[in-house]
Amino acid sequence: MRARAMRTAVAALVAVAGLAGCGGGDDPAPGGTGDGRVTGTVTVFAAASLTESFTRIGRDFEAAHPGSTVTFNFAGSSALANQINQGAPADVFASAAPRNMTAVTEAGNADGTPGTFARNQLVIAVPRGNPAGVNGLADLTRPGVKVALCADQVPCGAAARTALDAAGVALTPATLEQDVKGALAKVKLGEVDAALVYRTDARAATADVTGVEFPESARAVNDYPIVALKDAPNPAGARAFVAYVRSAPAQAVLAEAGFQAP
Repeated sequence: MRARAMRTAVAALVAVAGLAGCGGGDDPAPGGTGDGRVTGTVTVFAAASLTESFTRIGRDFEAAHPGSTVTFNFAGSSALANQINQGAPADVFASAAPRNMTAVTEAGNADGTPGTFARNQLVIAVPRGNPAGVNGLADLTRPGVKVALCADQVPCGAAARTALDAAGVALTPATLEQDVKGALAKVKLGEVDAALVYRTDARAATADVTGVEFPESARAVNDYPIVALKDAPNPAGARAFVAYVRSAPAQAVLAEAGFQAP
C-alpha cells in the first residue's frame, strides 16, 4: 500500500509539472495579451522632421490600442542610429534616410527588413515676408545672406548638399545644425535669412516662415524607412506600431503634413 501511495504521489507531481509547462508556452510576449491586444509602453526613436506627424499618430495609436502608451525620442537620424547601436532601449526606429537605417541593420539591431513609409522634399525656409528676397538656391550666395544648413551626416544636410551640387551652387553656411528643427529655429529666431529644411517642417511653421520651392529639390528626395528593433522591450507593441504607421489612417496624417507617398 505504501508503494502504491508513493507511485500515486509521484504521478500527481508529474501531472502538475506537465500542466505548468503547457501554461508557460501560452504566456503572451511583453506588450501583448492572450487575446492579441497591445499594451504597455512603445518607445519610438524617430527623425526630428516627424515630430508633429508622429505625435499625432502616437495619440491615434493609443486610441486604437487602449492600455498602450507611445513615447518618442525625436532627434537627427544619425544621432538616433548611434544611440540604438550603443544599446539605448527602443522598440522602433523611423529614419529620415536609408543611410542611417543601414547603420542599424548592419549592426544587427533590426527585427526584419525596414520598409519605406513616406518621402520628403526640401524647400528654402525664409521668414514671413521673405525680407531677403530669396527665390532660389543662387540667391543664398548673395553677399550678406546668412543661411542655416543641417550637418552633412544628418539626412536633411545630405539632401541639401545633393541639391546644391545639382544646382552648381557653392554655399558656405553661417551655421550647421544637428537636425532640421535646429536649422528651422535659426530662421524663426531671425538669426539667419534662410535655411534648407523639409517641406513638412516649413508647413508646420507657417506662422513664422514661408517655404520657397526650388526645382533642384526633386534631385534630393528622401525616403523614410521604419523598422521594429531586435531587442525591443515591447516587441508586440513595436510590430503593431510599425504596422499602424503603414495603415491608411496614419498615411493620411503624413499626407496632410506634406509627406509624399512611398
